[in-house]
Amino acid sequence: MDAQERQAVLQTVGDRLVLIVLTWCAGMAVIAWGLKRWFDLWVTPSVQLAEEAQVLLKTDVVRELTPKGNAETKVLVGLFNQLVGQREQLRGEMDERVKEAARGIEQERGRLAALMSELTQSVVVCNLDGRILLYNNRARMQFRALSAAPGVAGGAELIGLGRSIYGVFDRKLVAHALENVQQRMQRGAAQPSAQFVTTTPSGQLLRVQMAPVRVPSDGAGDVSSTLGGFVLMLDNITREFEAESARDQVLNLLTERSRSALANMQAALDMLDYPDLEPAMRERFLGVIRDETGSLGQRIGELETGSADSLRTRWPLEDMLGGDLVSALVKRLELASVSASAAEVDGALWLRVESFSLMQALVYLATRLEDEFDIRFVQLRLQAATDTVGKAWLDLVWSGQAMSTETVMSWEMDPIKIGGEVLRLTVRDVVERHSGAFWFERERVRHQAFFRFLLPLASPQEQVDAATFVRNESRPEYYDFDLFKTTEQSRSMDDRLLSDLTYTVFDTETTGLNPSQGDEIIQIGAARVVNNKLLRQECFEQLVDPGRPIPPATIPIHGIQPEMVKGQPKINEVLPAFHAFAQDTVLVAHNAAFDMRFLQLKEASAGVVFDQPVLDTLLLSAVVHPNQDSHRLEAIAERFNVTVIGRHTAMGDAMVTAEVFVRLIPLLAEKGIRTLGEAREAAQKTFYARLKY
Repeated sequence: MDAQERQAVLQTVGDRLVLIVLTWCAGMAVIAWGLKRWFDLWVTPSVQLAEEAQVLLKTDVVRELTPKGNAETKVLVGLFNQLVGQREQLRGEMDERVKEAARGIEQERGRLAALMSELTQSVVVCNLDGRILLYNNRARMQFRALSAAPGVAGGAELIGLGRSIYGVFDRKLVAHALENVQQRMQRGAAQPSAQFVTTTPSGQLLRVQMAPVRVPSDGAGDVSSTLGGFVLMLDNITREFEAESARDQVLNLLTERSRSALANMQAALDMLDYPDLEPAMRERFLGVIRDETGSLGQRIGELETGSADSLRTRWPLEDMLGGDLVSALVKRLELASVSASAAEVDGALWLRVESFSLMQALVYLATRLEDEFDIRFVQLRLQAATDTVGKAWLDLVWSGQAMSTETVMSWEMDPIKIGGEVLRLTVRDVVERHSGAFWFERERVRHQAFFRFLLPLASPQEQVDAATFVRNESRPEYYDFDLFKTTEQSRSMDDRLLSDLTYTVFDTETTGLNPSQGDEIIQIGAARVVNNKLLRQECFEQLVDPGRPIPPATIPIHGIQPEMVKGQPKINEVLPAFHAFAQDTVLVAHNAAFDMRFLQLKEASAGVVFDQPVLDTLLLSAVVHPNQDSHRLEAIAERFNVTVIGRHTAMGDAMVTAEVFVRLIPLLAEKGIRTLGEAREAAQKTFYARLKY
């Protein structure tokens, strides 16, 4: 085309250029809309459904896929859901057969768990690495009492499946005891064991007995001489040791002073042998003998009093539900032919009593009322004392006849007599055993009189607060026998399989979303995952005093009122306890960058550093399901069929995050992400890893 023709074309097109461009843009927009519509109907639903199907294939999640996309895809989803239903039916039948075959083993495990939970002695079983694989409830309470901060989250940082026993005991001491056990095993000892006494970091004194756990041989049920782990039986002897030390000190002091007194008396007696001793001197030496004798008698009396206090302290008291005690008392009184009933009984009170002697004292008083005052009906009342903290009133009530103070004192001091049997025990002895009190009162308005016992309530440190834990099973899991398999601790954590690691899954509730601008933590909740299992009983939950007002706008979100954090420990007290709870584990959180920023800003003032690896379920979900619309915790939980309870509470969110994380591990493995290092590397490549706080 020559220049003249080109000029003609340009003139012709130039007048219509805008129209041509607009037409082209409109055409491209229609094509783009059509492509997006086609993509939304055919491509996106297929990819999303494939990811959801992968969840059903690789995890134990049971749910139906949501039909989406075009009609053909929806039909395919319906058929897939039918196949899922058939698979679950077959899986259920297979599980039932497996359960039937393994019922004997489960019964044995159940018996062991029941036996361990009822033992009154603390028992801990460890593998050769010192990792705890079994413990009973008494050990859990004992270890929490040994905590350096028992007031923070109940001192939950010391004991737990997979935790190291060397957090409490010196490694060299345990190794020495193990060596002694192995030597005795090699000598063929029938019951090889070792015993040692040690102090804990909190200053408690423990007596520990160690016994071996032998590896089963391949033979017919025989046990080999190979050591597979060890059992520790613990007794806290701190009070016993202090009492014995004080008693020894008193005895030594009495011995020294008695030796001096006896020497003075012997010298005075020697002088009195002189026949020509002047009367004044004789009287002086007799005075020395009288003074030293009186002083010696006083010291012996003090020793007797101290010994009685010690015996009373060591008398075995036990926790007993008040309602159970009153019911047992009514039955005992009726057996003694005394009509009795319970009235105004706070059955929820827990008492610390020696129930046998207490029942004897009450039966004795009731029978004397019947014999001497013809009182044939009595009532029992139990309520918390209104004038004394930590005490309860147990009343024996009757109508009509009152009595004098002299009679009450006589009954209190007389030996207890029941059915012709006289005991070497008085009501006062029973009261002193309980470090309580006993008196008589009248209610003139009701025309009633009663004996009142002041008894101790069970110590709060020795009761388990069921609300502290989220429980779904009938019996807590305090054992995991798979931990007998020791691991190579020298390997880098990045090189270890995700399924082999121990995790602390946590969440925080805060006063706001800006940690760098003064917002503070008001609650921390955490749970542990060991051997791909969520341990619901091994939890950390603690409110925190933020030291600043809680914005009213945030209260509907987390539900924490200002009065709830009043008097709670500060973050500088809570953070070291949480650091100990999470020791030697991988931290896991949803949107971990947010929670970790709050922790990191408080590390310096709390004196701790959270330097362990961190995984984020938000990022891992984006790795596993890159085509899903949302990676919010609720959306992920819905995909995994995880029930959301207590959303926007630290403990509730931590539990949901833990459930989600356990289900993500096999899906990561399906994508070739099996180690911690691979998971961290893959997470950092996602878009969400760019979030900063």
